[in-house]
Amino acid sequence: MKKDEKTNVMRILDQKKVAYIPHGYEIAEGAPCDAVTVAGLIGKDVSTVYKTLVLKAGKGNFYVFVVPGAERLDYKKVAKAVGEKSVAMVLSADLLGLTGYIHGGCSPIGMKKQFPTVFHESVLNLSTVTVSAGKIGRQVEIAPSDLISLINAKTADIIVSE
Repeated sequence: MKKDEKTNVMRILDQKKVAYIPHGYEIAEGAPCDAVTVAGLIGKDVSTVYKTLVLKAGKGNFYVFVVPGAERLDYKKVAKAVGEKSVAMVLSADLLGLTGYIHGGCSPIGMKKQFPTVFHESVLNLSTVTVSAGKIGRQVEIAPSDLISLINAKTADIIVSE
């Protein structure tokens, strides 16, 4: 992908007139593409690079959770945040058909269907947050308030406490 090539996420942000900073990185095929690795590749603190996780509730509802790259979801907190009894991670093999994105390139912006989305509350303490631009090798840095407003998300304490 060319460095200046736009992703669908970027086109959506442009269309909605939401300011963002694009970031590109190169990663070898098959190499780990987790948020911690990506943060290092784009020169950002991992606490500002968020990963997008898709979960399914027992009732069949899908939800999106966006958390700092080095953090882990607390499934009890997650279920409580969305009013469900239990939740489980969607299998990587099911991600593309459900969201339009592959594992490692999943963005909270521009999914096939806009599922209820919850950011970890720490996002409110940041001036900008970086999320996937919908393709491996591309990220967008955006004001949290703009991102939350764009996708009608909410915030909650959804990570494992140390």
